[in-house]
Amino acid sequence: MQTHLDKTALLVMDMQNSIVARYAENGKVLLPFQKAIEAARRHSIPVIFVRVAFSEGYPEISQEKASELNKYGGMTISDIATQIHESVQPRPNEPVVTKFRISAFAGSNLEVILRSRQIETLILSGIATSGVVLSTLREAADKDYSLKVLSDACLDADPEVHRILTEKVFPRQADVLTVDAWINGLELPHN
Repeated sequence: MQTHLDKTALLVMDMQNSIVARYAENGKVLLPFQKAIEAARRHSIPVIFVRVAFSEGYPEISQEKASELNKYGGMTISDIATQIHESVQPRPNEPVVTKFRISAFAGSNLEVILRSRQIETLILSGIATSGVVLSTLREAADKDYSLKVLSDACLDADPEVHRILTEKVFPRQADVLTVDAWINGLELPHN
C-alpha cells in the first residue's frame, strides 16, 4: 500500500564544507538539519543531498566567474570544499546531486531522480534561504511539486531576509514549518 510519504523526498541542499563553514560557525544551528535527516530515514523518506561543484577548469561557468573561483580555489567536484559536511553525511544509498547554479535543478540530474521515484512532495532544507532554498522552491513550484520548507533547517547570512522569506514569500507556494512540527506530522496516523 502506498502512502503520501512514498511520494515525498527531503532535499538537503548546499550542506557542503565550504558553505557550512561560512554559515554555521555555531554547530548548534546544524541540529535541525540532523534531526530532519534522521526523521526522514526513520520514516523511509528518501534523503537527497544537493551540492554545487564544477568540473576541472570550470567549463560550466563563464571565464570571468571561473577566474574569480580560481582565486579562492576548491570548488571542483573532487575538492574537499564541495563534499557534504560530516555533520550530515549521506548514507551509501542516498544520492548526492551536483548542480552548477543556485537552484538544485540547474544542470543536475535531480529531476530525473525525483521522477524515477515518483516523488510529488519536496521537503526543502539548506543554506542559504535566499539562495538555493528560494531558487529551488520557485523552480519546483513551476514544475508542480508540492512543497514544504523546514524554516529552522534553513540558514541565511541575513536573519531579516530569512524571516521575510519564511514568513511572507515562501508561504505563497509552500507550507513553512519547523522541523519539530514536520516530525510531529509524520508521527500522526494517516489514511
